[in-house]
Amino acid sequence: MEYHRTKDILHVLNVLGQKNIKNTLIYTHLVDWKEDEYVSKIAKTDIEANKLAEDGFEYVCTTPNSLSGFQKVKVVGFIPR
Repeated sequence: MEYHRTKDILHVLNVLGQKNIKNTLIYTHLVDWKEDEYVSKIAKTDIEANKLAEDGFEYVCTTPNSLSGFQKVKVVGFIPR
């Protein structure tokens, strides 16, 4: 799920504490890139924007009304093979 979220295999290698990237790559087949679905939120204040960032949302854009748009990938459970 971390690889799906970050798309950074070296980050995942570090998070898992593995020394050989071959071990980390074993699990990448579990990621289904075709079914990315996002949850979108709008922050009206700096406090709301900060809370969304703390909750794992990524900043996307600022609207013409000065509202901040955020999104994060919907996490869908997977069944290991």
